[in-house]
Amino acid sequence: MLMDIDGACLCGYLRYEARIDPAQVRICHCTQCQEHSATAFRTGVPVARENFRMRGGAPKIYVKTAQSGAPRALAFCPECGTSIYGSHPENPAVYSLRLGTARQRAELAPRFHMWMRSAMPWLSALGTLPAFAEQPPPGAPAPGQPG
Repeated sequence: MLMDIDGACLCGYLRYEARIDPAQVRICHCTQCQEHSATAFRTGVPVARENFRMRGGAPKIYVKTAQSGAPRALAFCPECGTSIYGSHPENPAVYSLRLGTARQRAELAPRFHMWMRSAMPWLSALGTLPAFAEQPPPGAPAPGQPG
């Protein structure tokens, strides 16, 4: 069952609408996604070209060489740098939409991981770390640290 979503970059310059299959939401742990997202993984979903529309702004495109050797276009906001999608550089049939930009992101639970051979070894320990509902007060030691 397809789901309509919409989203935008951090500054709002780029806006989009898409119709996605929530069962295809995935987490990618490849090293290029780690570097491009500046974190341990990227959450995304494939979107057929006919189900994806930019509704504002024009993304800047950077073409990289994927691990497969194929060219890959990465689209991001030229104002704030937010990543929006990856695709084939010319006439893409599918976009890999970055779900951190979707307004409905809380409803889009990943269904599988990929490129686990590149996953950070500390990911399994995340649930055991101290957690705060908001930013800790300045200078406050994290739980378990000397005070």
